[in-house]
Amino acid sequence: MVLLEFSMTPLGKGESVSQYVARSLDIIDKSGLDYRLHAMGTILEGEWDDVFAVVKQCYEAMSADCDRITCTIKVDARKGAKGRLTGKVRSVEQKLGRKLRTVEE
Repeated sequence: MVLLEFSMTPLGKGESVSQYVARSLDIIDKSGLDYRLHAMGTILEGEWDDVFAVVKQCYEAMSADCDRITCTIKVDARKGAKGRLTGKVRSVEQKLGRKLRTVEE
């Protein structure tokens, strides 16, 4: 399983690009993959080919009317591990003995 965090932004479209980002979130939400949106990007959890296929779909949707796009991607692949999107946070909270502020709030 893979955790993939990415942020994709069109350049030259002004200060607010939420209308373009919303397209990507529509694709992500309909993909069936577990995900978390946060203020600076989105984290997907799934198999390698599946998460990268979603990123490709997001790129294709954005490139339809955006001539320049920037994208950052960070990947954490761990064989056999599932539920890491929430499990990694719980593990740290257990070690600290308290809840932390997360995207879920």
